[in-house]
Amino acid sequence: VTPPVAKEPARPARGSGAAPCGRAAAGSWRRGCGRCWAARGRPPPPGRGVAGRWPSPGLRVPEAAEAERLVQEARRVGGPLRRFIACPRLARTVQRCLGAARGPQPVVLECGPGPGILTRTLLNAGVRVVALESHPAFLPNLQSLENSLDGQLKVIYGDFFRLDPLVTGTVKPPAVCSDKLFELLLHTIETDVPVKIFGILPQKKERNTLWRLLFILYECSSIFRYGRVELNIFISEKEYKVLTAKPGESRAYQALSVLCQVGCEIQLLHMVSLLYQMTQVSCYKCWLPNDHLCLVRLTPQRDLFSEGLKPTNSATFIFMVKQCLAKRKSRLTDRLNSWSLDNSGQLLKALEIPTDVVTGNLYPEDYKRLFEALQNSSVFTESWFHDEVLESIRNINL
Repeated sequence: VTPPVAKEPARPARGSGAAPCGRAAAGSWRRGCGRCWAARGRPPPPGRGVAGRWPSPGLRVPEAAEAERLVQEARRVGGPLRRFIACPRLARTVQRCLGAARGPQPVVLECGPGPGILTRTLLNAGVRVVALESHPAFLPNLQSLENSLDGQLKVIYGDFFRLDPLVTGTVKPPAVCSDKLFELLLHTIETDVPVKIFGILPQKKERNTLWRLLFILYECSSIFRYGRVELNIFISEKEYKVLTAKPGESRAYQALSVLCQVGCEIQLLHMVSLLYQMTQVSCYKCWLPNDHLCLVRLTPQRDLFSEGLKPTNSATFIFMVKQCLAKRKSRLTDRLNSWSLDNSGQLLKALEIPTDVVTGNLYPEDYKRLFEALQNSSVFTESWFHDEVLESIRNINL
């Protein structure tokens, strides 16, 4: 079976202005900048090629059978269910989707490279890679590859999906702190998107992982402290349909749909059959919805934040959307009235939103406009509302 070929994704336009290093300007994102290296008194990484590209090391990329053998050996060590790219053709497709084109190149953070098929493909394309691997069976080969190169590859023992855990004291591997991780990711090329992240979301925690990524995006915390970090992730077809659902699609249109569409540019890069070109570390098979994994690019919106929506009150916005869409067939006015808002009808008319609209038919941008308008009311200052928001934050971060 020949897989569909992903089209070359459109290159995102560069931002119109750069915020200085340190704290980003209000309503804007920090951009990757060469001054970060100078501020730390460090030279840029050695071996840098022209325009942020490294010379191709000409590495041999193992065939699928060899990658499968490496994964079979990893099974003996045990560990949670994981998927890896095993086919060189798929690796080349992903490399093209990541946008290794002309001009300055961001660092690629590869999460869970496993047998390293994609790692070698990216390195051969002249990309600088930081590989974050938590499975001990794959570390020796990756570290040997790191030692053979002149700084183009950095291998770290860690799990991206255990980033910035809510614990006190020292963080123990494979958990990782984003501030230490980004010390290795900052580079000398000034780009609108400072880092590109690639990963395959864990099957059993897919929905929880998406929620946590969205929360730290809105809060501008963790990896998003450093700018418009681009996520390139394989997710199930079921979750992709939720992220891109439209108002009126009663089953798929959820709070996750609204928050992702308000906060991110969503682009489908590639689809691959679950039975093709993927291999996993597991001695058993699990039922999975739909038949495909979708490679999706999530890039934070440049104009996400405004006078009404800020990182400091974004948790309230998330809670408001979740409350409204808890019952997608209920009328929006009923939800607003339950929050002791006396003039809900007048507010909706001023926003040109039908007063009889149900919450499942309201567009994502209208939820944002509604939130900004409610900033002038007393709804969000009520103590019970504040307590509910804090509980929502705690649940998302678990």
